[in-house]
This record gives sequence, C-alpha cells and structure tokens, in this order.
Amino acid sequence: MEAINIQEKLSKFDAQWHPHRIAVVDDNQVYLSKLQGDFIWHKHEDEDELFQVIKGTLYMKFRDKTVEVKAGELIVVPKGVEHCPSTKDNEEVHVLLFEKLSTKHTGETKSERTISKTTNI
Repeated sequence: MEAINIQEKLSKFDAQWHPHRIAVVDDNQVYLSKLQGDFIWHKHEDEDELFQVIKGTLYMKFRDKTVEVKAGELIVVPKGVEHCPSTKDNEEVHVLLFEKLSTKHTGETKSERTISKTTNI
C-alpha cells in the first residue's frame, strides 16, 4: 500500500481522451484523464461513471441539457444515459474517473478515439 500522488501521475502522460488507470478498488477502476475539445456521444448500458474534475471545467452534454462541472466538483452519469464530455475554449481539463472494470471506454460506440487497452501508470 502506497499513497498515490495525482499530480505526479498526471505529469506522466500528455495524451488526451486516453484514460490511465491508477488504482483498482474491488471491481472498480480509478482513472486519470486529460480532456480537451469534444469527445463522442456514447453510453454504458450496465455501468455508471463518476467524473471528478481536478482542473478546469468539464461540460457534460446530455441530449436534453449540459451540466457544467467545475474543479472540485463531480458528476455521476447513470448507466444507459447517452453523454458527451467536452471542454470549451481549448481548455485542458483533468479528471479522475471511477467506473467498473467491465466498462468499455466508449460503450458500444466505436470511433478513432476509442481505447480498447487499459494503460496503467
């Protein structure tokens, strides 16, 4: 058991929209990710996702509204809900993500941004 320094882990990668696993808690994984611009619309049929913003402002788009999530805040996207994370004005946003080990990066939606292999740091 060791303490995990989030800032040190964030310094180890530059790739955006590519989650990096920093821990596993029971059947859940904890990721760090850097986001910039728009992602893709997708959903996870059987898993909730928790996004905690560490730096910047995340805009979680849903089909009927957009929720602004600032540094120090979090949002839970319930399973089965289509969503599209995004940022504005070229801002890079850092997030901590909590999701089940079974969660696929973009659910059943495939795109050039879909990551199929987990990167541990």
